[in-house]
Amino acid sequence: MKKFLVLVLTLCPVFMYAQKKKGPPTTYDLLIGTYTKGKSKGIYVYRFYAEKGRLEYLNEIDDVSNPSYLTVSDDNKFVYAVNENGKQGEVSAFKFDARLGKLEFINKQSSLGADPCYISVDKDRKNAFVANYSSGNVAVMPINKDGSLANGTETIRHEGKGPNAERQEGPHAHMALLSPDEKYLLYTDLGNDKIFVNRYKPGKESPLSGAKTPFVSITPGDGPRHMVFSNDKKHLYLLTEMGSNIHVFDYDDGKLTEKQKISFLAPGFKGQTAGAAVHISPDGKFLYASNRLETNNITAFAINEETGELTQVDQISTFGKNPRDFAIEPNGNFLVVANQDSDNLLIYKINKATGKLSPVQGAIEVGNPVCLKFTSAE
Repeated sequence: MKKFLVLVLTLCPVFMYAQKKKGPPTTYDLLIGTYTKGKSKGIYVYRFYAEKGRLEYLNEIDDVSNPSYLTVSDDNKFVYAVNENGKQGEVSAFKFDARLGKLEFINKQSSLGADPCYISVDKDRKNAFVANYSSGNVAVMPINKDGSLANGTETIRHEGKGPNAERQEGPHAHMALLSPDEKYLLYTDLGNDKIFVNRYKPGKESPLSGAKTPFVSITPGDGPRHMVFSNDKKHLYLLTEMGSNIHVFDYDDGKLTEKQKISFLAPGFKGQTAGAAVHISPDGKFLYASNRLETNNITAFAINEETGELTQVDQISTFGKNPRDFAIEPNGNFLVVANQDSDNLLIYKINKATGKLSPVQGAIEVGNPVCLKFTSAE
């Protein structure tokens, strides 16, 4: 009997540890895309400790030119980055060891356009989709079984322009996003104030074709930039760059119907503004939007559970210049902001009941951070 009790007591800590590990991850990798024109040399990886909301430097991969937007494959084994180098746009592929936070370069290919600014990958890692801002086109790039990128096979581009002669002289593709069921690829065109909708069939050499309703127009001059789907997949939220508005759409099998437009500018604001990023909390209750130039803030909205419509609940300074992107930690307790022109990151605590933010840690120095991606390190 004594031997049995000793055995039980010896195994108890192991059992308790195993039970604890069944909960949500407590450590994450935060991948940081940058512009390499200043202090940065490439892509940085920080370890995020979710219990305390703390970031620590972990790793980096240098000699990666202007990796201004990143995406992580669904299996967490590969990272893809655009190389925003003017007319010679490229896309790079990396192996990724999430446990060590280590990136290993595989290969790169032409983005088939100028100034690629966004990349996404389907769940089965068959294709990558790249938005080339200056050339105004979206490119499809097949992905090989080893994670490397093949030559691009298809590009789509729609002519058009908007009322802002300086910013909308022609098409400017800004984001390419798959629908939750991956039946459609939606992309924003800042140059002609449209969201384009394409049918996606991954088995074909040219997998994109026009949907039944191939586009939806928004307010002229608003400049569509980034989008995010609601957690229940019934709504799409569009952030505009020049107008600093959120457009709310009902979504049904590729069809978009606008139902609300709400500003994230402070009442009476007349200065320069540039909407940047939009994300939804993991519990689906709140939407956040960042704004740049003379605003430099994050605005929080409560999401109506039934209608999907928004109500502003908070607006807080980013305590830095040009918050190009931000990311919400997957447990929903913290939000990290990338202040591009202040060369730093700032961490906020999220009040899950109200959606409001409060800073919890001093600025962390990172050169020209412009894209943040959380992924599990466990």
